Amino acid sequence: MSTRSQSFNDLCRCLRGELPAAPDWVSIFALANQTMTTPYLIDFVRRFASEIPVDARCYIEELHRRNVLRNERLSAQLGEAVAELNAIDITPVLLKGAATLVMNGDDRRGRRLICDLDLLVSPDEAAKAIERLSRIGYRVHHQAPNDAPKWWADLARPCDVGMIDLHVSPPGSAAFYRALGEIRTHCRPIAVGRGVAYLPSPVSHAYLLMVHDQFQDYGYWVGNIDLRHLIDLHELVAAQERFEWLYLAKLAAGALARNGLETLLMDLDALLGTQAPVEMRRRLIPRLQHRRRILQQRFPILRPLLLSAALLDLSHYRQEVSSSRQASRWRLLPRMLPQASTLKFLFALTRAGRAGKI
Repeated sequence: MSTRSQSFNDLCRCLRGELPAAPDWVSIFALANQTMTTPYLIDFVRRFASEIPVDARCYIEELHRRNVLRNERLSAQLGEAVAELNAIDITPVLLKGAATLVMNGDDRRGRRLICDLDLLVSPDEAAKAIERLSRIGYRVHHQAPNDAPKWWADLARPCDVGMIDLHVSPPGSAAFYRALGEIRTHCRPIAVGRGVAYLPSPVSHAYLLMVHDQFQDYGYWVGNIDLRHLIDLHELVAAQERFEWLYLAKLAAGALARNGLETLLMDLDALLGTQAPVEMRRRLIPRLQHRRRILQQRFPILRPLLLSAALLDLSHYRQEVSSSRQASRWRLLPRMLPQASTLKFLFALTRAGRAGKI
């Protein structure tokens, strides 16, 4: 087994609360930094303090302490932004890290490394939201063109430790949300500082994370593993007395979404020990996709070669997402392969080192 693969397996053992047999702490922590999961190791190093070198333990303690301070600033920033939006009758939906930040209590706040604050507003609220936030110093750092399929805007201030990512639709294609419907109907209001925002239910939050990682962020196609978001999913499940697995399965109504979800559940089971129902972890295509991810993690040189595994779901993609899904079957036959521009883009992703991805 390669050193990289052993370090990854040992990192996952640490995150599960297990002490590796012969750990290389430098390699484990380097991989934790790459996957943006280092602060999560705080529980592990405190539990096994006598088994871990002092300098390694001090490193995790210091990083966690700094992340606590950073997340406290992000919490204050989020509360201020939500209150400003409430002042013009906008109640945003918290997505991804912003939702996790609100759900975590003070004792857990420093464990999650959060890059930015994702907020969802209605399309007709976006311009008003940007104008209101500009009054407290935010400026548009970058935004998608107005005619883009997925519009978003990054808002930044020099005094903050993270940007606000403003969205007008959930991550990924609208085709993935036929069963979910309007996201706000799956949320509850929650106090955020002096304001109020919508927090997705655990199941809808889990589904949003799945669509983001697998399809919005191309993880399903290129075989990436986002260990940080796997931990988010693990903790969503662990926090519920009875997680609604069957309802989660119903949200993945199409074949492509179902394959993406079940691949992620196999990752969870293998890496973090989160056991979904057996019937959600036994179909062939998700099993092949999961094995591909593990193989790529062990031998990164195979990533471009294994991109062909994405073709297993090409027909499902065209049926559920592509604008050509209404075409007749015979019109699709001449295009069994993706367009050259798509292949070039995906090949580039297989070679790119992306923060938090492995």
